Amino acid sequence: MTTNKQRREASRRLLERQLQRRQEQEVTRKRRTLIATIAGTVILAVAVVIVVIAVSGGDKKKKPAAANNTTPTSPSASGSPSATPSTSYPPATGASVAFNGVTVKGAADLKGAPGVTSKSSTNPPKLEYKDLVVGKGDAATAQSTATIQYVGALYKNGTVFDSSWQHGQTASFPLAPGSVINGFSQGIVGTTGVPPMKVGGRRIIIMPAALGYGASPPQGSNIPANAPLVFVVDLKNLAATPASSPPAS
Repeated sequence: MTTNKQRREASRRLLERQLQRRQEQEVTRKRRTLIATIAGTVILAVAVVIVVIAVSGGDKKKKPAAANNTTPTSPSASGSPSATPSTSYPPATGASVAFNGVTVKGAADLKGAPGVTSKSSTNPPKLEYKDLVVGKGDAATAQSTATIQYVGALYKNGTVFDSSWQHGQTASFPLAPGSVINGFSQGIVGTTGVPPMKVGGRRIIIMPAALGYGASPPQGSNIPANAPLVFVVDLKNLAATPASSPPAS
């Protein structure tokens, strides 16, 4: 027969076992919580590293594309204006000359940048020109490479879209057909009713859109499609255009 003392001893042992199990369960729970916390921290750190690498890689890929997103707006793809001005030219001074809606300030001052304004509600029917200064040097030919100063503007509202004076140096390019827009080469080399320019001369050249960039102006040039253009050109020098190299056999 079980005595009261034996029953109390049995109850005590049972209580101890229950407390021990609870302690073991609590230790296990804490261990699992710690492991989960560490794992979550590691996963978060890895995710942050991946995002940083992805963003950095994307920036590196985008930068070259932005740097190459430039389109030349000079009259010729082979022209060579400097991106950083090498010379600062003063504005031309002296009398202004007007011709078919175009006004040139300092028309005869070849040492300064001419001021060009233009306003016309009509399209020029053909290539038009006016010599502001008649050169006394050699005459331009289609075999020449010309060194010039120029200002290019929209004929209808006078907006200047390019200027070698602003670039800070002259531009040089061949005058052969296809090397520059037709109106530009014809306005310097000459065509029916238009004599060739001579070195030392300054000329206004007005051209219809068909002799300019037509429906496909250079991207970023600020030239609208089918826009007539006006150029004021100073012919500084002429040189023979080197012959094209024969194709490699």
